Amino acid sequence: QVQLVESGGASVQAGGSLRLSCVVSGIIFSINAMGWYRQAPGRQRELVASITNGGRSTNYADSVKGRFTVSRDNAKNTVYLQMNSLKPEDTAVYYCNHAVTKYTWGQGTQVTVSS
Repeated sequence: QVQLVESGGASVQAGGSLRLSCVVSGIIFSINAMGWYRQAPGRQRELVASITNGGRSTNYADSVKGRFTVSRDNAKNTVYLQMNSLKPEDTAVYYCNHAVTKYTWGQGTQVTVSS
């Protein structure tokens, strides 16, 4: 059974930084491309960043490009999202999951950015 456990969310002021972590179990993590998603109130869940299985290639939504960085540690079955220069519009619940084939979603981690 696949488990995705996100952590690191918090309430911060605009301009601040956070680092999210997601520990993955139940799959061979190192062969899976992973993504970070977010869902704001009243909006659909969206993909904000993805990373290939080996970590050599990453992609970002235009809204976070240049501010967010996705990385992974295959030895720890963990994917990270470094978020800098946070804006109020980044407020959402953040989730990790496979970049293409979605497993059962974890509980997510709340990020709240105040102006």
